[in-house]
Amino acid sequence: PTDIDIPGFIRKIASGNLRGAAKTILSENIMGNTCGNVCPVEELCEQVCVKNTSEEKPVAIGQLQRYATDHVLENWMQLFKRAPVSDKKIAVVGGGPAGLSCAHRLAMLGHSVTIFESRDEPGGLNEYGLAAYKMLENRAAREVSYILDIGGINLETGKTLGEDFRLSDLRRDFDAVFIGLGQNAVNALDRENETLDGVYNAVDYIELIRQEDLSTLPVGRQVIVIGGGNTAIDMAVQIKKLGAESVTMVYRRGFDEMGATSYEQQVAQTNGVLIRTHAQPHRILSEDGQLSAVEFEYTDKDASGQLIGTGETFVLVADQLFKAIGQALDPSPLEGDEKPELTHGCIKVDKHQHTSLPDVWAGGDCTPGTDLTVTAVQDGKIAAMSIDEYLNHG
Repeated sequence: PTDIDIPGFIRKIASGNLRGAAKTILSENIMGNTCGNVCPVEELCEQVCVKNTSEEKPVAIGQLQRYATDHVLENWMQLFKRAPVSDKKIAVVGGGPAGLSCAHRLAMLGHSVTIFESRDEPGGLNEYGLAAYKMLENRAAREVSYILDIGGINLETGKTLGEDFRLSDLRRDFDAVFIGLGQNAVNALDRENETLDGVYNAVDYIELIRQEDLSTLPVGRQVIVIGGGNTAIDMAVQIKKLGAESVTMVYRRGFDEMGATSYEQQVAQTNGVLIRTHAQPHRILSEDGQLSAVEFEYTDKDASGQLIGTGETFVLVADQLFKAIGQALDPSPLEGDEKPELTHGCIKVDKHQHTSLPDVWAGGDCTPGTDLTVTAVQDGKIAAMSIDEYLNHG
């Protein structure tokens, strides 16, 4: 998705030129190290590998990508430098993959960038939302430090759009603005007892795992995870690794319709997670104010292919329930005199990541597309090139 020359970097690895291989990777995807760890390469890259045949296995792209980029990051080889410094200033809202990618490319082009990040640390979902077992050894923080090391990027943390400043303020004070808010709201089940003790948003709990003392975290014995995406897989595997006796992941559709890849599904199953499909939550049951069980309804499809409940139910005992049914953009921080146009709950952009406002671009999960780190990085890179063209030529 980021147009990396895969045969080119493999040839460089084969010849022992790890620095050159990493330069090939990072020139197109500055977060290539993280993507080598967490992206579904079996679908994005290996699926079309020329060696992916009945007789051969595809080249392990992710492992090779990690191997090359680890060499550069561990030895701190700064492969990039800034162009002559311009007099242009760009504001980047959000220090996640899209914002960091945009900021790095703009810095390379000589512009001055200020990243406004609402959390205490940048990194977005790479720092706060990916399961700890995928991002060992502070990989996310190391990668962010490498990105900022190019210079020309000022990071302001604890600054939230809509609270500490408005979009109109940024448009007044900067020559251009990039919005990388991500999906800043969690979808609800809309079921009674959803606020019971023992019921959690998966993304919030994963954040705690990444940032807090694990000994203080509640770990249930009989755990249910509702959802079929990568966050659901991350949550299920992580809670099993933390000591849960049984973990059941429940998804309303079939295996082939899950957001999580078949590889991720296998990861869950080999780690002791039971996956049940074609069932949706019907009722959350309680006992003495505590979560006790979840009643599910079997699902099917009607003649038009729409998902429907069958009326048949079953109950799973649980003392901990995690909701991993997706996130959405809360557009309220964008409210003001002028705001970018929205489409299907996301910020509408063109092929250059340009919004309906002349000096505002956007990318990552707050815009239409797949919610993958690699996609966000590409969005940020494309936006940066478009911003540079706008600043130089109007």
